[in-house]
Amino acid sequence: MTSRIQAPSRVPLLQVTKVAFASVLAWLIAQLLLPTDMPIFAAIAALLVVQPSVNQTLGRAIERSVGVIAGVIVATVIAQLFGESEWIILTSIVVAIFIGWALRLTPASANQIPISAMLVLALGTTTPGYAAERIIETLIGATIGFIVTISIAPPVLLAPAKESVAALGREVAATIDRLAVALEKPLRPAELEELLLNARLLRPMQAKAADAVKQGRESLAFNPRRSRLGSAVEAEAALLDRLSPLVNRVLGMTRAVRDHYDDSLRQEPTVRAISVELKRAAHDLLLLVDASGDTVAAHDDTVEPPALTAPLVIATPHPEHWILIGSLMEDLRRVREEIVGD
Repeated sequence: MTSRIQAPSRVPLLQVTKVAFASVLAWLIAQLLLPTDMPIFAAIAALLVVQPSVNQTLGRAIERSVGVIAGVIVATVIAQLFGESEWIILTSIVVAIFIGWALRLTPASANQIPISAMLVLALGTTTPGYAAERIIETLIGATIGFIVTISIAPPVLLAPAKESVAALGREVAATIDRLAVALEKPLRPAELEELLLNARLLRPMQAKAADAVKQGRESLAFNPRRSRLGSAVEAEAALLDRLSPLVNRVLGMTRAVRDHYDDSLRQEPTVRAISVELKRAAHDLLLLVDASGDTVAAHDDTVEPPALTAPLVIATPHPEHWILIGSLMEDLRRVREEIVGD
């Protein structure tokens, strides 16, 4: 039961503090600007608008403002045309729901329309100017929420992007290394399947890294720290662009070995040479990840030189192995191009 109401981790304390501060500030400012003692809608708007990133906060502010304004318009028009009664409130709720659907609004905006319409019709009849005050309160709260978000340590989600991209790079290198070792020793069918299963784990890691880079870019939108940290996020995006083709190549090579493997394969001189080049590729890929984000510790605190050599030139292989060797050679050529940047 607790898993349904509890998040895996706590929201950062700074984010909670910003939400609380924005709500209190919106309440006080609305009291100063409007003739009301209970500006609850300003506080609610600020509470809902403040999000982890500036871009998300701006989106929430627009969603809530649009929803409130549309709901007030719907309620005002229906009240002017049909008067005041219980069934009018129910009708306005239904109409507001379908307006949100017809306009393809986001859930936040679509849900706000019927809520605002219902409150205006329920309370507006006894409170003069309630509709206008509700719009102004909401705009005040949304504005305060945006100002607080952009002013108090707006986060840049650079660390998750660096960690996810570096983890993907290390795992691609480890997969290449495992493939190199597999070409040097006899393997049982179960070991071949395990080799392919491990390689397939690169896909979810690639998706996670792509999502982290996307969030990192999103956190920079309208962020005053963009000029200082924008290049670091783009560097991770560039590294991910280089790693993504490698994921496809490594998966293809592993699948080819699984499908065409036999015990005599390791006796081919070219296969032994390919194994050596794969190990060099794994080594250089780790250097690439290290150089891009300093996320992989340098070995023995020294800078290691690249290990990849020029593409191999092969002799005619055994007739039973030429398909696999040709496939590995082509994939190895493309892996080398991605790593060295050709």
